[in-house]
Amino acid sequence: MSARLTRDNVAKVADLARLNLSEAELERYTEQLGAVLDHAEDVASLDLDGVPPTAHPLPLVNVLRDDVVVEGVDRDEVLSQAPSVEDRRFRVPAILGEEP
Repeated sequence: MSARLTRDNVAKVADLARLNLSEAELERYTEQLGAVLDHAEDVASLDLDGVPPTAHPLPLVNVLRDDVVVEGVDRDEVLSQAPSVEDRRFRVPAILGEEP
């Protein structure tokens, strides 16, 4: 367990966060947070000279398909099947109390 982290440290942080922790929770969290800090210390001690920074541990590949231009549907054909058309656009019922 990290020598820098004490039960009093955890109690102080819990108090600042307005958390009511039991004695058992304080002991458990002191141990768990100590293990996290020990691991962070291990990582910080690694020799990383020559290792490029990364945003993700695995190489990411775009899984989306390529954009392909395709012929669209004829506007007049689509509008001919609409229940109501106005000024070459779909006409829809009024909403939100608007006057028709």
